[in-house]
Amino acid sequence: MSGNDYVKFMTQEIVKYMDTPSEERKERKKQRRSKEEGISNHWFGMLPLAFKLLFQRKK
Repeated sequence: MSGNDYVKFMTQEIVKYMDTPSEERKERKKQRRSKEEGISNHWFGMLPLAFKLLFQRKK
């Protein structure tokens, strides 16, 4: 991708963002956040879950 193509793409994305109403942008943001996984899983992967399950079995 040449520099000119990149500038064209970024301009299109910015215009698309500016054309969407602010309420719609806020709604999309809420939907993304509701889908997010837990913070421990996000930062450390499946390791915390594996340890949690391991310690629960031992009890």
